[in-house]
Amino acid sequence: MAKPPDPAAKNPWQTLSTELEFENAWFVITTHDTVAPDGSRPRYGKISFKNRAVAVIPLDTDQHTWLVGQWRFPLGEYSWELPMGGAPRDESPESAALRELKEETGLRATHLRQILKVHTSNSVTDEEGYVFLAEGLTAGLPEFDETEQLQIRRVPFTEALAMAMDGRITDVISVAGILALARQLNV
Repeated sequence: MAKPPDPAAKNPWQTLSTELEFENAWFVITTHDTVAPDGSRPRYGKISFKNRAVAVIPLDTDQHTWLVGQWRFPLGEYSWELPMGGAPRDESPESAALRELKEETGLRATHLRQILKVHTSNSVTDEEGYVFLAEGLTAGLPEFDETEQLQIRRVPFTEALAMAMDGRITDVISVAGILALARQLNV
């Protein structure tokens, strides 16, 4: 049996050349001529997002949370998910999380704690996602982006957990965040 790779070792992949394929306001697609650890020379595609993903689990004193529903064009499906959005590189994930919480739900939080960092689809993208727990909530009016048509639901956290477990929530950052918080809360 072959010896498993050492995660602490230097990255064994080598990039010979990089070519820009596409760029817009949200992401860049590049292709890379590489040398793989086994010596083969695959051409690898990579999507690099210009923003980091941030999601928020608002949790009130009654153990309820808020979900946001919207049609997701790439999926062609309606999606229930945590309040979330993008954190530009010059904005901290914490600041972006508070901003997105206010924009999508109208909620303000006095306490914010990061509970998880994920890589959303690490075979094709370097996108990082951060999930935060927001507490000390105050209600207000949402401030949707002009392209957003969102539905907001307040549900028991246990219902959000059930939705993540039974497939009614499929967004990976939402599922991972809800499961991580459920573990922390011993739900």
